[in-house]
Amino acid sequence: MSDTPQITDSHCHLDFPDFDGQLDEIIARAAEAGVTRMVTICTKLRNEPSVRAIAEAHAPVFYAAGTHPMSAAEEPMASVEDLVALAQHPKFVGIGESGLDYHYTAESAEVQKRSLRIHIEAAQRTGLPLIIHARAADDDMARILAEEYRNAPYSCVMHCFSSSAELAKAALDLGFYLSMSGIAAFPKSQELRDIFASAPVDRILVETDAPYLAPPPYRGKRNEPAYTAHTARKGAEIFGMDYTAFAAQTQVNFDRLFTKAALYKAAA
Repeated sequence: MSDTPQITDSHCHLDFPDFDGQLDEIIARAAEAGVTRMVTICTKLRNEPSVRAIAEAHAPVFYAAGTHPMSAAEEPMASVEDLVALAQHPKFVGIGESGLDYHYTAESAEVQKRSLRIHIEAAQRTGLPLIIHARAADDDMARILAEEYRNAPYSCVMHCFSSSAELAKAALDLGFYLSMSGIAAFPKSQELRDIFASAPVDRILVETDAPYLAPPPYRGKRNEPAYTAHTARKGAEIFGMDYTAFAAQTQVNFDRLFTKAALYKAAA
């Protein structure tokens, strides 16, 4: 619907089996909800060809690839050269997701750190934004992001941000972005909403992390890109903005960070 404010699902996983055989319908429902672009994230580099194929087959879909921190110890270590080579694809718009997860996989912390630094260097070399997953690793995450930024600047989004106010400040101080997922709309997430409310609205993205973390009223069900609109409506509420204005701001923010996707749209 042309009068529906447009937004972008900046992080989803359309290659997951939850969506098998349903992508046409899912993308159509997204469009009806105003979600006119989505970035599908490859979390294991061996799956990159299938994720790339989804982006190639569907005009609104872009993609990124990296090794998820929870898989860092099981998967072959990525190389900077591998990631730089993948980034040549016209619809490849970000590096990751990478990061640190000490909640589930603390035993592989050292491997995760090595993987993270490789992904950061690929972001520095390509100019594409780094996509970060951070859980229960705030101190190491803030330290590594800052150390590497001092080596060479890069851009970054803290995907599905649900960490501490301290990590939010550390990321924002580096010029990075915070992405709001369905968690921000959960009833018990007031502390997280307060963190977002204190951030500059020009550094906020919205996402689903589909098939996970569906916002109300779909909590507990499979998430999908269309539901980004529910999170964005909560975001408008958090910032005290009209939904149309907040949606437009998140689009400007996405285009500023994911410049390759914005330019692709302009060229299409």
